[in-house]
Amino acid sequence: MRTVLVAILMVTACGNDGGGAAPDASDGPGASPDAALGEDLDMTAADFGCIQRGTHVRQFFVWNLRGHLDQALAVAGSATGGTYPVGTVIQLVPQEAMVKRAVGWNPTTNDWEFFALQVSGTTTTISARGVENVANAFGGNCFNCHAQAQPQWDLICEKTHGCAPLQISDQLITNLQNGDSRCP
Repeated sequence: MRTVLVAILMVTACGNDGGGAAPDASDGPGASPDAALGEDLDMTAADFGCIQRGTHVRQFFVWNLRGHLDQALAVAGSATGGTYPVGTVIQLVPQEAMVKRAVGWNPTTNDWEFFALQVSGTTTTISARGVENVANAFGGNCFNCHAQAQPQWDLICEKTHGCAPLQISDQLITNLQNGDSRCP
């Protein structure tokens, strides 16, 4: 189920302790029974393509490379939050991404891995990846911003999730998305 929110929201990710037992199907939106089986996703540059091939949710794009797109979209559309399933990729702009890794992969970031990307023509290069020390395209530390999100949002920042506002306009974000050179 996707809930349409009236406000335009912006994405960022942050961390909490992420500990505890692996989720099962009864844990609500985004709970992935496959996560308990050790499912994971280790991205390479070739895995990042045209941002617009993801599913557009408010102002960001979501996809899931482990077949859990419906679960990821249920969390993205939830008015009360949830936990994204393993394999979820979220991008606000082509130059950065966050990827949900296996349960327990990094409790500090709630199992999110952050990516700084360089896009040139149809080619993507990973310029930085990791957890607490990745700088985004605008010079900010990804984790430091995402760590401000209220716990129910699984480290995803939007305008109402408790994170500091981004220092770029909604129009600039749209322009960056539309200018992704990897898109046909």
